Amino acid sequence: MSLPDLPPVVTAALTGFISGLVLCIPVGPVNLTIINEGARRGFGWASLIGLGAVVMETIYCALAFTGFASFFQQGVVKATMELVSFVFMLGLGLRFVMAKSIEKTNKVEERIEERLKPHTAFMIGFVRVMGNPGVLLGWILLAANFISRELVAPTWESKIACISGVTLGVGAWFTLLSYLVSFRKQRPSERALLRLEKGSGIILLLAAGLHGGQIVWQMAQHRMQRTHPSPEAPASGAPQASGFRQDRIRPLADDGAPARELPPG
Repeated sequence: MSLPDLPPVVTAALTGFISGLVLCIPVGPVNLTIINEGARRGFGWASLIGLGAVVMETIYCALAFTGFASFFQQGVVKATMELVSFVFMLGLGLRFVMAKSIEKTNKVEERIEERLKPHTAFMIGFVRVMGNPGVLLGWILLAANFISRELVAPTWESKIACISGVTLGVGAWFTLLSYLVSFRKQRPSERALLRLEKGSGIILLLAAGLHGGQIVWQMAQHRMQRTHPSPEAPASGAPQASGFRQDRIRPLADDGAPARELPPG
């Protein structure tokens, strides 16, 4: 059964799972923390860091779907958001593909960690995601895009299914990463991490290409409709157009011959 034939809730869940998995693969502060702590302190500590990151990622995703996505589905704003989401995926994909080093942290995360000073593994992962405002921005753009593309229906059931899929996708990746690092007891090389990031960048570029193609196709269809408008169907109950006037029809007499027209007046 093809994707368009799936029930809306299943389609939304798969969309959330795939997008969550792809977006959390690029090596960033959370992945580096799991890699370092998993190799040093074991699977349990690393998995708790991943759990904290999953909870904060789910909160950001839920805020995007419940608080912002509906606003971006109105008229010109919807078309603008489709273009912005295309630029976002394209720029993010190019950034991952052209990366030459692994980003360890950013200034916002450093300030938040200095104030909150997380000590538990769960709070370390939670704060690392909370200190990255790009996560919330990314989910806002993706939520608007998913709804406009009908991958997620504008209903609570589909939105919850997509958010649940995101939670499972992100959780699956962090759990797998924690297990692999804890099992090997060593940190992967930077070259391997860069290859992983470039691979996710290629996936984002392919998604951006498909999204851009859909935008071009929609623009072409809109232009064709304006150039060659379809003829309007006659309203129900309206008289049908014909090549002769109804008042020129001459009734037949009893013998079948045309009856003589009465003089006007």
